[in-house]
Amino acid sequence: MKRIFAAVLLAAVLCLHASAVQAPSVSASSAILYDSTAGKVIWEHRSEESALIASTTKIMTAFLVVQLCPMETMVTVPREAVGTEGSSAYLRAGERLSVRDLLLGLMLSSGNDAAIALAKYTCGSVEDFVRLMNWEAAKLGLENTRFANPNGLDDENNYSTALDLAKLTAAALQNERFAEIVVTKQAQIGGGRRLKNHNKLLWQYDGCIGVKTGFTKAAGRILVSAAKRDGRTLIAVTINDGNDWADHKALYDYGFAQ
Repeated sequence: MKRIFAAVLLAAVLCLHASAVQAPSVSASSAILYDSTAGKVIWEHRSEESALIASTTKIMTAFLVVQLCPMETMVTVPREAVGTEGSSAYLRAGERLSVRDLLLGLMLSSGNDAAIALAKYTCGSVEDFVRLMNWEAAKLGLENTRFANPNGLDDENNYSTALDLAKLTAAALQNERFAEIVVTKQAQIGGGRRLKNHNKLLWQYDGCIGVKTGFTKAAGRILVSAAKRDGRTLIAVTINDGNDWADHKALYDYGFAQ
């Protein structure tokens, strides 16, 4: 009798807990919470709707570079990369930096110039690198993704979805070098540059392990993040979301309570 009572009591407590965990409401045009450990969607809102993705494009850029280029190889910054519009790692033509330093400039400072330098070094030209980006997207089954450049500057042919960005990030995080870069909070690279990661969740949410912010006036605020607790890795993506930091925290609280 006591065992039956205990079982009923436990079931009641679990039901109360489940009812207390409300599905999140976010400000994003589209969003997703993806369990990369189980390979399943936990929650979504218009997650297959195509949109501009701004600097979250650099997730693919970094993923390809870490697969193809040794981290300590020195790269001479081409003149073509210098002065690229938008966010910058402030590269100088002719200076030499390691692939790792350029990746830190790419993913922490969101350097559009670092994206050009890495693309040109990896494939010989930006155009060939973009072709490689689209080949990799097809290989990963990202059906609603297209790349036109390695940095995410606005282009109608540079787009993705919340679902595809989550799948791309899940694949990229399996690479140790990529994971090491995106979890870095601060770094100093060649030339004495001090970098601080734009991803505030690395400081604000326990277990956050990356990944990338993005913004243009046309695209709005875009955030792809990941958090790991008790052996589970969750990935949150919000597109065109003016309240993204709070929304990602709410998504993770919801996901880890499941």
